[in-house]
Amino acid sequence: MKNNRARLYKIVRPIFTVLFKAYYNPKIINKEAIPKYGAAVIAGNHKHALDPLVVDVCTKRVMHTLAKKELHDGKFGWFYRAIGTIPVDLHANRNKEALDLAVQHLNEGCLINVSPEAKRNYTQEIVLPFKFGAVAMAQRTKSKIIPYSITGDYRFRSKNLKITFGEPLDVTEIPIEEANEVLFTTVKELIIHAKKGI
Repeated sequence: MKNNRARLYKIVRPIFTVLFKAYYNPKIINKEAIPKYGAAVIAGNHKHALDPLVVDVCTKRVMHTLAKKELHDGKFGWFYRAIGTIPVDLHANRNKEALDLAVQHLNEGCLINVSPEAKRNYTQEIVLPFKFGAVAMAQRTKSKIIPYSITGDYRFRSKNLKITFGEPLDVTEIPIEEANEVLFTTVKELIIHAKKGI
């Protein structure tokens, strides 16, 4: 099943990666934290609509990203389905279908990219409170979480656009509230350190 998924993604990604890197010039730190094989939840902050794309170019593996349902319902919905994104209803209290599909992908050894803030951060806060989806899917599948921070600006040949990956987190044996706090604190510290140039 998974070999038939995201065919378009696999075709266009090599070309897109070259173009994206040439245009935005992102600095990628510790991409080795993303496993070459097996399941993992990739989770970090959300500051711009292009955030999922800068995550995508950090690995040659297929990345299944959770994206708002409106994108899948629009005229370009076919495209989002073809690249393997998972629709999420941002207005719902729970997203059982999205969580179940993400868990299915993880159980098949795939990568899932999720923004626990659940929306873009337009505030002055370093990071918004995290929803529980990322840690829930990690705990249900015994998967590691690879935290990341995205800082800087999406500009042509940007001088400061940077994505920094932290070391894998194992939250499978702790309460979900504590696990969520660990992830939140880790991502927040990654953002602070990245802005300081650490």
